[in-house]
Amino acid sequence: MSLLAIKHLRIEYPSRHGVMAAVDDLSFSIEKGEILGVVGESGAGKSTIGNAVINLLSPPGSIASGEVYLDGEKISDLNPTEMRAIRGSRIGFIFQDPMTSLNPLLTVEYQMVETLLANTDISREQARQKAVSLLDAVGIPQPELRIRQYPHQFSGGMRQRVVIAIALSCDPELIIADEPTTALDVSIQDQILTLIRNLCKERNVGCMLVTHDMGVVSNVTDRVAVMYRGRLMEIGPTGQVLGAPSHDYTRSLISAVPRSDVKLRRFPLVSYIEDAKEKVSLDLKHHWLGQNQEQRDYTGPLLRVEHCNLRFVTKDSLFASRRQYLQATKDVSFEINEGETFGLVGESGSGKSTIARAITGLYPPDTGKIWFEGIELTAIKREQQRRPLRRQMQMVFQNPYSSLNPRMRVADIIAEPIRFHQLAQNEAQIRGIVDDLLDYVGLGRAAGLKFPHEFSGGQRQRISIARALATRPRLLICDEPTSALDVSVQAQILNLLKDLQDELKLTMLFISHDLPVIRQMCDRIGVMKKGTLVEVAPTEQLFTDAADPYSRSLIALMPEFKGMSREGLDISNAQAGKY
Repeated sequence: MSLLAIKHLRIEYPSRHGVMAAVDDLSFSIEKGEILGVVGESGAGKSTIGNAVINLLSPPGSIASGEVYLDGEKISDLNPTEMRAIRGSRIGFIFQDPMTSLNPLLTVEYQMVETLLANTDISREQARQKAVSLLDAVGIPQPELRIRQYPHQFSGGMRQRVVIAIALSCDPELIIADEPTTALDVSIQDQILTLIRNLCKERNVGCMLVTHDMGVVSNVTDRVAVMYRGRLMEIGPTGQVLGAPSHDYTRSLISAVPRSDVKLRRFPLVSYIEDAKEKVSLDLKHHWLGQNQEQRDYTGPLLRVEHCNLRFVTKDSLFASRRQYLQATKDVSFEINEGETFGLVGESGSGKSTIARAITGLYPPDTGKIWFEGIELTAIKREQQRRPLRRQMQMVFQNPYSSLNPRMRVADIIAEPIRFHQLAQNEAQIRGIVDDLLDYVGLGRAAGLKFPHEFSGGQRQRISIARALATRPRLLICDEPTSALDVSVQAQILNLLKDLQDELKLTMLFISHDLPVIRQMCDRIGVMKKGTLVEVAPTEQLFTDAADPYSRSLIALMPEFKGMSREGLDISNAQAGKY
């Protein structure tokens, strides 16, 4: 008897335009102790399956037909009260976005302890001790201290680890993990996946692992199910599906996985899709976007960071001696030349995003200096003086869901920085610029009339890029721009960034935990560990002969994709692909 059995499942979302089938005639099973990987592009229905199993479909979605069984018991017909007895205790769920699955008004301790008290028969003190041990197991440093903090005091990767700890806290029979390693670096990813794998093998726990990371699928799962637009394209043992796929879509999807062994000029795209929008080609030398690229007298590094130190208060007090601090960055120094892509890698909480925010002025450093084109930013105290420099430095944030105002139309979101910096003469010119930007990032000008919630994650990230380009920046800071994207959309976004650099001579600071992506995108790489920059080296030198032991350990932990041979599929520099 299978632990989880899904039979002919159909999930529908009715609307005024008709009924949309998010999942259609889906059947598969998961055995005890087995890890099933579910892969596919955004909108394929992967997360919808997990939500349907635990009866958490977003309205007006519903199961139109089909059945779901847990260890022989039909659970698709249970009422909400009966399902609550199963969620948490028998089925653990790791949600994709940790910021929306954690209550920002409650401490991590309260949320973990209440989960344990609601689903297990232990005392509050025992629940607290188990919560601390779980935080330690998922790699949270100083768990006794950090458990008393709020979610916003954690980095994105640390919040994800808290969510994983909560899902595992009640020793469930089945774990549904929806992109559990999205915000995690390779070392913590390896730690979390080892934890899940050991749970499955030692305690006979089943796991449905929804992910876009083919390296993780290759190394962790026993079987793989490939989804496309709500339908199951292919399912079978991992080695067979990835090594000798039988479906054209699977072969195309695998070809788009970023190479970790060699650097390519462009990322191959999933060619199975027939209705992908193409990026509009613009003559940027004579276009509004290229008008900011005049010759300059300054010849030194565009950006220079010198001995940057920044700390955060973790425990406040009226008396300075009683305050506790977290040292986010320690004596960090590096420089980025014009037209270069500089990568920052390291564990979550190592200070990568903190450095990016210090450069843009969001976090003023406690000590140290930051220079932009020879101008010392840290010496500027008045916002009026800093504003022209802010326009030349723009940031693409990690989470496109929270970085876009849900109450504004896309056209107004992109136009906002143009209006703020007074870069256009009138509203007609602003509308023309916004339309061009939407065309350029491959969304089309009709997208300007919509709201952010009407777009997928990859499309929202394109909106974020269009907004960042609206000020014609010289430095683009990309903080995990593809962390939540599947391989096909990731390839489109990264090719777009490469084009922007070629056509606009953009300088980029590229922050990511995805080492294959970093290898493809960057000219030089800095490796951070616990707030310290331990090594800076050219990309190929770092990947082939890293000097620091920590850098070598990160590269060694990089999941190796054991799939079909891709020699000749994407190695040619002449292969440009389409958007």
